[in-house]
Amino acid sequence: MTPLHKAVRTALTDVADPAKAPAMQAYMKSAMPFLGVQAAPRRAALRKVLAEHRIDGAPEWRKTVLAMWRDAEYREERYAAIELCAFRYYKPFQTLYTVPMYEEMIVTGAWWDYVDDLAIHRVGALLRAFPDTMRPLMLEWARDGDLWRRRTAILCQNGFKDRTDAGLLYACIEPSLADTDFFARKAIGWALREYAKTDPEEVVRYVRHKGLTGLSRREALKNLPAT
Repeated sequence: MTPLHKAVRTALTDVADPAKAPAMQAYMKSAMPFLGVQAAPRRAALRKVLAEHRIDGAPEWRKTVLAMWRDAEYREERYAAIELCAFRYYKPFQTLYTVPMYEEMIVTGAWWDYVDDLAIHRVGALLRAFPDTMRPLMLEWARDGDLWRRRTAILCQNGFKDRTDAGLLYACIEPSLADTDFFARKAIGWALREYAKTDPEEVVRYVRHKGLTGLSRREALKNLPAT
């Protein structure tokens, strides 16, 4: 265990409420146990400890993130690894070299609480910064047999608003249109709902043309007037 990981575990344990851990684990349907740290105290504790343990150099930072992720005994420690990815000191390290790290976290995390944060905030940021490389990669992930790579490709533009590449969005959705998995159908609807904030008429057109499943359709049109 790295010194930072030890400091993170100590900081999280200090603000944990073990009585809440079983309900948190049950809600998340997690095999990995929780310490019992809710979001607000977790973020406050992590801000302090991450600021106190600065990492020099992108390779060491990536190594530390993955060590914390792989060695985690509690789910909050994996949340801490995701927080470390996004911490302000390491913004310059957000390059294409981080893609294998994020891919490992997405595939091995394999659940929405990990994947959605990484997809929207980390992979999405890379897509903005390096579209020539990331666009083909997202098209590849959209056709992948792994559900969570596909979900990432679908959700990575959430929050792009008028910068959304609609062609890429639809191309990432298409391979999952026939998927019956809840998390695939939910992702399709959520991504379209986000895009509808920018171009509602286009989303209505797409939904009508494609004949989406009930869940995807309801999610996509959720905030629009009845059509």
